[in-house]
Amino acid sequence: MSSRETAKVRCVAAVPCWVSLMARDLEVPTAFYGPLLGWKFEPAPDRFGPYVHAVVGDEAVAGLGVTGSGWGMPVAWTSYFGTESADAAADAVRERGATLAVGPLAFDAGRVVLAADPAGAVFGIWEGLPGRARRLELPGAPVWIELRTPDPFAAALFYGEVFRWDGRDPERFEVRWEHDRVVLRTEGYSVAALAKEQSGGPAGMPPHWEVFFSVPDADAALAQAEALGGSVIGPAFDSPYGRVARLQDPEGGRFAVISLKN
Repeated sequence: MSSRETAKVRCVAAVPCWVSLMARDLEVPTAFYGPLLGWKFEPAPDRFGPYVHAVVGDEAVAGLGVTGSGWGMPVAWTSYFGTESADAAADAVRERGATLAVGPLAFDAGRVVLAADPAGAVFGIWEGLPGRARRLELPGAPVWIELRTPDPFAAALFYGEVFRWDGRDPERFEVRWEHDRVVLRTEGYSVAALAKEQSGGPAGMPPHWEVFFSVPDADAALAQAEALGGSVIGPAFDSPYGRVARLQDPEGGRFAVISLKN
């Protein structure tokens, strides 16, 4: 991240604090997500290949990069959890029978790890400049992530041990059961959930973290995504947190948009 954006995008221990898309051709997602989510793009350090930041107002809300030619990775969004120590978190991943794919690696904004939990869901770990959790009440910002997995309780135990959820300040940090999900809350609002795959979910998908971006109107975003060359995974529906549409970008990256309840 550039020095201007690094000051705004802070690593918050134990909670999701960044999302990044690895695409095949950077021009394709920028042409799609720019008009859909109101993003502008700014160049970012490209030590590992072309990379830009998606910006709403003056806030960097996501990163978009290009997969290495030899990686063979699918186009996908990755959610990153903050940590005080990438090394300690990586050790905890190994000790609990999960997979380390990349890192820890040093880059401009700190140190990063890519891993997969025991069920195979990919996630990132980021050790960076510390900050306090806050929710960006901006259209186009990521406002929610949700793990779709066969056993959310086993997953909650795994992530809870890796990120020490039980040892955090209960005044600022809470894990609870609501709306048939294990929900992670910080600073008084929900930031993530772990849910069993349900009817209406993306059929045939392996366990994965789903990223939700805020939009004023999920139904309008669904129609716009199709016009921009994306595809619709299913009809828009009402969830306990707002109206949701699940979409796929032109290169196959899956994500969701949500019109949050007031």
